[in-house]
Amino acid sequence: MELEATKALAMAIAASVGVFGPSLGIGMLVSRALEAIGRNPDASGKITTTMFIGVAFVEALAIFALVVGFIIKFA
Repeated sequence: MELEATKALAMAIAASVGVFGPSLGIGMLVSRALEAIGRNPDASGKITTTMFIGVAFVEALAIFALVVGFIIKFA
């Protein structure tokens, strides 16, 4: 296998594996937030704000995985 093909394959694997975990995390986070809002609608503003902060942090992990994939590809 050529070096460029190996780098492309490694990038694809790193990006896909690195995005899989955060996607599950965001799904669970939003699910639990909606569940909490269903139980206590008066706290929806506080829950929603906290949920979006959590989503931003989890999404940062996916972006880091993508950056690592690009480093593998172009280094």
